[in-house]
Amino acid sequence: MDYNKTLNLPKTEFPMRASLPQREPEFLKDWYENDQYGRLMKHNDGKPLFVLHDGPPYANGDIHIGHALNKTLKDFIVRYKNMTGFKSPYVPGWDTHGLPTELAARKKAGITAESNITDLELRKICRETALSYVDLQRESFKRLGVIGEWDNPYITLQKEFEQEQIKVFASMASKGYIYKGLKPVYWCADCNTALAEAEIEYAEDPCHSIYVKFKVTDDMGKLTALGAELDKTYFVIWTTTTWTLPANVAICVGPNYEYSLLKANGEYYVMATDLAPVAMADAGITDYETVGIIRGDELEYMKTAHPFIDRTSLVIVGDHVTLESGTGCVHTAPGHGVDDFIVCQKYKEIPIVVPVNDKGVLTEEAGQFAGLTTEEANKPIAEHLEKIGALFALKKIKHQYPHCWRCHKPVIFRATSQWFCSVDDFKDAAVKAAEDVKWYPEWGKDRLQSMVLERADWCISRQRKWGVPIPVMYCKDCGKEIIDESIMNKISDIFGEEGSDAWYAHDAEYFIPEGFKCPHCGKANGFEKEKDIMDVWFDSGSSHAAVCKNRDYLKWPADVYLEGADQYRGWFQSSLLTSVAGGNGAPYKQIITHGWTVDGEGRKMSKSLGNGIAPQEVIDKYGADILRLWVASADYHADIRISPEILKQISDNYRKIRNTARYCLGNLYDFNPDTDMVANEDLEELDKYALMKLDEVLKTAHQGYNEYEYHTTAHALHNFCVVDMSNFYFDVLKDRLYTSAPQSKSRRAAQTVLYKVLDALCLILTPILAFTCDEIWKAMPHDSSRNVESPLFNDIPQGNYIDADEEFIAKWDKIHEIRTDVQKALELARNEKIIGKPLEAKVVLHADGDLADFLNAEIEALPEIFITSAVEVAEGEGAVKGDVAGLSVTIAKADGEKCERCWKFSDTVGQDAEHPTLCAHCAQTMKEL
Repeated sequence: MDYNKTLNLPKTEFPMRASLPQREPEFLKDWYENDQYGRLMKHNDGKPLFVLHDGPPYANGDIHIGHALNKTLKDFIVRYKNMTGFKSPYVPGWDTHGLPTELAARKKAGITAESNITDLELRKICRETALSYVDLQRESFKRLGVIGEWDNPYITLQKEFEQEQIKVFASMASKGYIYKGLKPVYWCADCNTALAEAEIEYAEDPCHSIYVKFKVTDDMGKLTALGAELDKTYFVIWTTTTWTLPANVAICVGPNYEYSLLKANGEYYVMATDLAPVAMADAGITDYETVGIIRGDELEYMKTAHPFIDRTSLVIVGDHVTLESGTGCVHTAPGHGVDDFIVCQKYKEIPIVVPVNDKGVLTEEAGQFAGLTTEEANKPIAEHLEKIGALFALKKIKHQYPHCWRCHKPVIFRATSQWFCSVDDFKDAAVKAAEDVKWYPEWGKDRLQSMVLERADWCISRQRKWGVPIPVMYCKDCGKEIIDESIMNKISDIFGEEGSDAWYAHDAEYFIPEGFKCPHCGKANGFEKEKDIMDVWFDSGSSHAAVCKNRDYLKWPADVYLEGADQYRGWFQSSLLTSVAGGNGAPYKQIITHGWTVDGEGRKMSKSLGNGIAPQEVIDKYGADILRLWVASADYHADIRISPEILKQISDNYRKIRNTARYCLGNLYDFNPDTDMVANEDLEELDKYALMKLDEVLKTAHQGYNEYEYHTTAHALHNFCVVDMSNFYFDVLKDRLYTSAPQSKSRRAAQTVLYKVLDALCLILTPILAFTCDEIWKAMPHDSSRNVESPLFNDIPQGNYIDADEEFIAKWDKIHEIRTDVQKALELARNEKIIGKPLEAKVVLHADGDLADFLNAEIEALPEIFITSAVEVAEGEGAVKGDVAGLSVTIAKADGEKCERCWKFSDTVGQDAEHPTLCAHCAQTMKEL
């Protein structure tokens, strides 16, 4: 008789090879044809609402690996919340205005800055380009397995969004937080626009630091009293931006610092005492004397002559002066520096000189250097200073300098007339609002609060055409700007109907309420529109109002924002400022941040290094679930490494999880959960131990999800599959599953556990392995309590499968440890040819005292645990010493004959006349069959 045919061998069509790149699109198609997301929302109606508000990416190109990280993390949250008692809608968004999209549109359409094109034509091209990138990115995000309201996203160019953004602006303006003023702002000459702090990146630039002599023309008798000769006395300034010298109007000193009057080479120099040695050394001067000492505040109102422009540079005092570098005599050009501008406001006699135009070219006010760019001017100015004897020293250095985030070229500070939000007016309220937010990681709170406290007023105007216009008018009679709430409300209504293109399509009077008169001059002879648009950070920063408040199925504040760490000075901050300025608190309850994606060596990805990995590359080779598992496996708060080697390791981990599911499926082919389930009290101890381990891992996994520490979840589930299941429980279970009678309580008990493990694993992994878990769900049996359509429509088990006391847990953990020692001994015995397979072995456990008593008490279960034919407990020393204290192991050949069916060696083989080649257990099973 062929006894192999009587075994319950695994049967499943679930493939060992995942073939994810080929299979996943099939699942994706099914999800959207059957509106899985829409039905999920209906399924969860009535449950508490949990809203993750999406930070909008720029619609200006293909997605990169950072996008994949960001959107996948968000999907983990949305899926998990929808499976744990919440209704969690996800409305994806896109940022479509401003310079990033305009540059992409111009490049795509071949339009240069000099092209002859109307504002409306340009905006049409920008809109079409932006929407095309929205479509491109939408399909990429969907391919990642991200669920959401893809057919109704929020897009900052939408009429309804622009309408709400104008309302946010109007609310802030009505409180007096919006004003127009002349201030130095970051200016990109290449992009020809002002920039906000969030649009600045820093890079190391080489430059020449320069020391310049300013001759004293009026010392108010104080320096001459110390022994100086006035016509030979100089204040020495230091700067790293030589091109700003034509804009110098003052020299600022620290009022409480000590300054020295130094004599060298027949000249007298004023500089801070603490910095003098380094400055003199940079000039190559070693022989000098200190003529006198004077406090900084005594230098105030002295006068010096600008080295090459007919202008007086007044000596002033300021608290921003430091002793970190330079001379303590700070070159002050209020047209090109924020601190300079602020300190000069205290001195009415000081003019604001801006000798640089919007192209970054020096104007006539720069004298002989007019026509040069700021970069070109540095060398000629230095050469001229040397020629006229005003150059004290020159030194080459490297320093961190601000660059434009789009063109990556150095920016300048330039005083221009811009629209600002007065952050100072509500800064304290914003900092206080951040206290009510939960931060992941916790240092995020301090980081945001310090940034808000240290920031200057927010420059919200941009000199572009593609964006939401600043809804302000100017009176043609008096020329003053009109910040009027009734006008802005009308503009908001018009934008809601026609969109912001109406601003360019209509005359100013179209936006003016009937009978309106200028509040400054009382006339109504005509009005003009502001030409600038709003900063894109104002666009996205208004999304909490335009989306969370404006869609009745969402809520305000959102439960969570999740973005990269750069958004502390970007979206996190602009959202907080617009919300608090509008009279509300923080627009979010929780903030989660992730780091940057880097290569396997920790280097930033770049085209020049050739180390970038596109999401589509990973998906085409491995599948989206491998990318999702990579995201889940990393501690994403720090920088996240990705490389072919890392992806290969992730693929190996995935296979182990998949094989765990396949083992369960293969052994559940004849199991009906509704009729074949065995009660907990009838399970064998090993089965109870497996459920106990399942409870443990579910609790750990839930904790990881709830704390947004997905690597905790992923690693715990992987270890459970490999260590607790594959290497132990599944291995031990094979004999019982394969050789017992199909309907036996012993086999059904094992199947009960396998079903519960598979069911729980599939559900707990669904937020991470979206496609694979859907595949498992469709292949497995279900009890009547489950929604069989998709794992998404079911609650994830919390981990309460069995009650196990500490004594039971300790006992089985110890058996597990002993088994590991036995496996090592069996491997050594196989290598020494003592045995072939473990079933040929008899294991002799050498132990004394309590350990011997423990082993004897469990002796009947140990052969099954060790997968051997026999186990004995003996005194003395065994051949192999293991890690368990007091235990050594000897491996010998098992007694008896080999059973033809189960392959165990037993003295009972041959005792049954009907089945002379079977052991007693298999012979009895055959009778049951």
